[in-house]
Amino acid sequence: MSQPRQPSLPQSGQPSPYLAPPSYNPFGAPVVEEPRLPWAKAVLVTVVVFLVAGVVAGWGWQQFSPLAQYTVDEQGGALGEEQMTRIFGPDGTFTAIGFVTAVVLGAALFWWLRNYGPWSVAIVTLGACLGAGVSWGVGMLLGHDPLEPRLRAAHPGDLVSAPLELHTWTPAASWLVGAALACAIIAATTWRADPVATTSQPAASDPGPPLH
Repeated sequence: MSQPRQPSLPQSGQPSPYLAPPSYNPFGAPVVEEPRLPWAKAVLVTVVVFLVAGVVAGWGWQQFSPLAQYTVDEQGGALGEEQMTRIFGPDGTFTAIGFVTAVVLGAALFWWLRNYGPWSVAIVTLGACLGAGVSWGVGMLLGHDPLEPRLRAAHPGDLVSAPLELHTWTPAASWLVGAALACAIIAATTWRADPVATTSQPAASDPGPPLH
């Protein structure tokens, strides 16, 4: 009594449709992507850096801003011609400190977050806006004394410093401009750093039918 024959599986050189073909880099070495930081960590580090920088910059703005001096008389306080030139001193100091700080920190953070592409620019610029707000708030908290009460309490001949304040909001934009400029310079100088293929490799031709 003959036993039933087992059906034989066809032998084929074709790859199984259920197996993913191996990936190759057409230029040789395999492509290795640098790992990205988690979004939460990238944003948190940027916020902390600009938060600390804003506190230090606000203290520096309060310490080094040249303030105009009012001379007290019977009618109140008056500014001389020389003191009139110093009335916008806090604006210039805030602009200089903010611009330099934003350029340095913006360049460092943009280089650190460069794997995020255009999103790194958004992270850095938003951090710079935070730094500007913190710097202004700290400076006002430390050095803004209302002028009128001090003039009323002073005696004729006394000198009373003008309050620390920004006369326009334009100096606050120095943080944003500095950070954006740093990102633009680094992006412009490194965009050609990736290797570019100068020669094209011919595609592998399919083998012809076997000759009999």
